[in-house]
This record gives sequence, C-alpha cells and structure tokens, in this order.
Amino acid sequence: MAVAALALNQQLLCFSYPKIRAKSRPWFPQKTTLLNSQKKPHIFIVSCSSSPTSQSPEANVQTAESCVNLGLSLFSKGRVKDALVQFETALSLDPNPVEAQAALYNKACCHAYQGEAKKAAECLRTALRDYNLKFGTILNDPDLASLRASPEFKELQEEARLGGEDIGYSFRRDLKLISEVQAPFRGVRRFFYVAFSAAAGISLLFTVPRLFRAIKGGDGAPDIWETVGNAGINIGGIIVLVALFFWDNKKEEEQLAQISRNETLSRLPLRLSTNRIVELVQLRDTVRPVILAGKKESVSSALQKAERFRTELLRRGVLLVPVIWGEGRTPQVEKKGFGVSKKAATALPSIGEDFEKRAQSITAKSKLKAEIRFKAEVISLEEWERWIRDQQESEGVTPGEDVYIILRLDGRVRRSGKGMPDWSQIVQELPPMEALLSKLER
Repeated sequence: MAVAALALNQQLLCFSYPKIRAKSRPWFPQKTTLLNSQKKPHIFIVSCSSSPTSQSPEANVQTAESCVNLGLSLFSKGRVKDALVQFETALSLDPNPVEAQAALYNKACCHAYQGEAKKAAECLRTALRDYNLKFGTILNDPDLASLRASPEFKELQEEARLGGEDIGYSFRRDLKLISEVQAPFRGVRRFFYVAFSAAAGISLLFTVPRLFRAIKGGDGAPDIWETVGNAGINIGGIIVLVALFFWDNKKEEEQLAQISRNETLSRLPLRLSTNRIVELVQLRDTVRPVILAGKKESVSSALQKAERFRTELLRRGVLLVPVIWGEGRTPQVEKKGFGVSKKAATALPSIGEDFEKRAQSITAKSKLKAEIRFKAEVISLEEWERWIRDQQESEGVTPGEDVYIILRLDGRVRRSGKGMPDWSQIVQELPPMEALLSKLER
C-alpha cells in the first residue's frame, strides 16, 4: 500500500490496489472517470494519529469524511440501512464537493441495493449536476446493475445524453467528442449552412425594396419578373439551408443516442464457457457477437441451425449470445462492496477515450481468446432485455419481437433484423478473422 504525502485534518489518503483490498469500496468515484486507465488505485480515507500512544481530541469529532468512511465500513458488513444513515448524515455536515459526491453516489448505491430505483436516480442526478460525477462511473459499477435495468435509469441516461441545467453537460460533451470523430465534417457543413443562409438573407434585404419599386412601376423601376426570381431564389435557398441544418441536428441526436446505446451495450456482462464472467468491451477485436433475442422455441431452433455452420462461423469469430424473453437465470453476484469489480476495473475503455485503445495487454487478450467458445450465457438478463428493447424502438421494431443483432469487431452494431438469422447468408457476409476486411473492422 502506497501512502500519499497529503494530510487533511491529520488524515492521509491511502492508495490500495484491488488485489490488496479487494473487498473495500473506493471512498469516492471522483477518479473513476470516462477516461479510465487500465490500472487505477482504489482510494480510501483512513485516520492516522500523529502519536502512536495518544489520540487528538479532534479525532472523535464527526465530519462528513468520517461518516462516509463509517458508512462504507457498515455496508461491507451488510448493514445497508445503517450505512445509508451515515451517508445522509455526511450530507448534513456541510461537506466539500468531493465528500458530497462520495456521499450521494454511495447513498444511491444503497438505494439501488434496496430496490429503490427512484431514490437512487435522484441521488445520481444531483451528483451529476452539482458535483461533476462522471456518467461512466454509473455505467461501470456492478452495484448499480439493478438500477440500470429500471425505467428510472433509462430516463436518467436520456437526460444525461440531452444535457441541461438539471443534470449537467459532461456526458453529452463526451458523446459529442465521439460523434465528431465518427462524423468529422459535420461542423464544416454547419458552417456553410449558416454562412450561405446569412448571405441569402442579406441579399434578400436588398431585393425586397427593389421588388416594391418594381411593383409600383414607373421610370427606372427594375424588371418585376427578374426581381421576383431573385427574391424566390434567396427565399428558397434560406429554406433549404435551414432545413439541412435541422436535418443535420436530428442526425446528430440519433447518432448520440446510438453511441449511448453502444456504451451501455459494452458494459453488459457475459459468462463464457469456462465460467469466466466478462463484459462485452473486453471481447472487442476478438469476436463478433451475434445476439439472438426472442421466444425460447425460436432461439433454440436458431442455435440448432447454427451448429451446422459451426466451423465457418468460428472462422469468422462469431459468438452466439442467446437472450430468451422473460427467462434465463440471473445469478447472485458475490458482494465485494461498492465499486467496479476487479475484473471490470482493469481494462474498460469508455466514452471520451479512443475506441482503438486496447482494453487489455496482448498476453491477457491471448488468454481470453483461448477461453472463448461458440456460445456465451448472458448475465443480468434484465439489463440485456432493456438494451435490446431500446434498440428495437430506435429501429421501428415492436419491442418483444424475435430479433437478431450482429455486432462488429469494434463492438458497434453491424446490422439487425426481425426473426432469426440465415446462417448461410451470414457466412457469406462476414469475412474470416484473418482477412483484410476484418483487420479494417477493428
């Protein structure tokens, strides 16, 4: 354990890596931003006496910091209600921004643990708006899995995507960074839309007086048909350019919504055939997941048909992910305190980070690749179903219908369709993993 040389009321910030204290929750998610590093220390606040034999009188004074620490300790012992009281007390003790963010975030996790999604969402909304909480922290934390499967989280995520005074603009700003990478000339187009609209408007200002003089007639009056034509061109140009500007804005919003869904998708967990649990983001560049969602009979039939093409599908990196509506088991996840699990925390690139950055080292990737087989089992079925239904709504498909969704090697949606897939067509469509097209897809 390394100790930072920064004292705060005779207390030290102590950095402990997950393998040393795996069952402790980070004191606050301040450093768990959308730009996650591959190895981050967990941050704790521990009291350190200035003398080994005596204790300062101030040590017993209740502060927001001590309440947060006590709340985390209580939660680790399963005393969630008592932990919630401590986080609420911390908020009443005039906390600084970091302490307030910590108290609100951990209070939200307590509410989520108790199934109180509305209260959890309100705490997170306040932390996002007032204390610069990063939305990626919410997406990463397994303790908020039940919240992410709720309608309240969908509403919260939509608010964060749109941005506003009630929730802040950090998440939208990060989404727009990715959008600009994927559509680099949108800003240039908008500049020309505004510039040409302004030029047409100025021209129209000079044309309107000429039109009035042409209508009145008399000596020296301009030709009425020529003037009407010029005014018509200017008005038509303004209408077209304004329409293009709003159309571009609409496309950007659709793209931001898709990026947000892709980010949510990347956090969904799977169990591989070796019983290892991973998130989809950890499989990027390694497999092409094919999600089969529908009734049990439809999905089972599609899996049986896929077996006939098993060899060719494996050559193309296909990993089958069956999702049966309303069925499937959601295993109990071992409670390790609040925060990102050790496996998830080591390597998850997130919004605001270059998608080309590798989630793991080459060695770790090789080991993971060796564990991947032909089919994986979904974990947290409710989260998977919510994402699929959102995707169906975005594509105009009635939620709950049988669908399949093919993902690219980089984790984005390649295409989708109603019913179950035609495996022979997929074999023809997808290039083998060693092909040049597959390398370009990464």
